[in-house]
Amino acid sequence: MILPNLTTITIERRSYGRRYSDLPVDHLDIDGFIIDCTGAYTRPNHYDLRVGDIVRWRSGEQILEAIIASVERSNDRVAVSLRNTTPLPADFFFY
Repeated sequence: MILPNLTTITIERRSYGRRYSDLPVDHLDIDGFIIDCTGAYTRPNHYDLRVGDIVRWRSGEQILEAIIASVERSNDRVAVSLRNTTPLPADFFFY
């Protein structure tokens, strides 16, 4: 059985440090990400995501970084929009 690739992100908060390492998300692009909580124990209000948090993820061999611009929670999902998405230098140490 072939498992699909798991899309994950890392969240850091200024003056705090890392909030999440390898947080799985259901959809991710340069404009934002979505976490679908349908059928899951974890609910949208359990995720500690705030405007201004730094988001990093891998896109192929490239590492991208963005800032959370807004967080919207519904009954079954978290939708986050991102701003200032930029590629990081090739020698950036991700972990």
